[in-house]
Amino acid sequence: MSQKYNLKKKINHALIMAAGRGIRMKPLTNKIPKAMAPISGTTLISKGIKQIKKNIKNVHITVGYKGSMLAKHVIENDVNSVFNTEGKENGWWIYNTVLKNLDEPMFVLTCDNVYEIDFNKYFSDYINFNSPCCMIIPAIYSSKFDADKIIFNKKKQIVKISRRIASKKVCSGIQIINPKKINKYTKKSNNFKDIWQQLINIKEIYCSNYTLKSWYAVDNLKQLLNLNNSNS
Repeated sequence: MSQKYNLKKKINHALIMAAGRGIRMKPLTNKIPKAMAPISGTTLISKGIKQIKKNIKNVHITVGYKGSMLAKHVIENDVNSVFNTEGKENGWWIYNTVLKNLDEPMFVLTCDNVYEIDFNKYFSDYINFNSPCCMIIPAIYSSKFDADKIIFNKKKQIVKISRRIASKKVCSGIQIINPKKINKYTKKSNNFKDIWQQLINIKEIYCSNYTLKSWYAVDNLKQLLNLNNSNS
């Protein structure tokens, strides 16, 4: 089912999902979208865009809550496209934007994670799995963060993703996907959890061999404050 992608080619696309309301970060998010939360003299999403742009040419953003404000902000950061997903779930864009025709791997990230990542290393790992529909990049479980846990077999094929299971590996919010393959092998869905389950059923979703060593999720104001204090 999978086809090899030429490792000599660079990965050309990344998308940051930034449409959420950030309810747990009120009252800050009463005024600004979560993606624009301040961090070390910049914003969460600006920091992410800058990091990605060092390695990947084309950066795309999904916006929703306070979308016009966020769209203006990310356009000033030289992104390639902005997709309005207001009122939609996190997987809607895979089936309903021009990216559905993209027949090559792309990184998918979330705006509320701070991380250090070697994009080329994970891209090579994806190729070694024979370029599947999806490869999730894991982080180490911590009770500080509310994240989906991962169980996988000896081949690193994921067999279960849930917050109600015991595992040392969790979804970091970063993955590599091939949108066109997902459109080919799954039924349309608006939600990543349903997409992942469909890919589990056809053995087209893997857990990377490499776990993120530096990863921090910003889910509330306390975590944002701690992050800013650690960078000061």
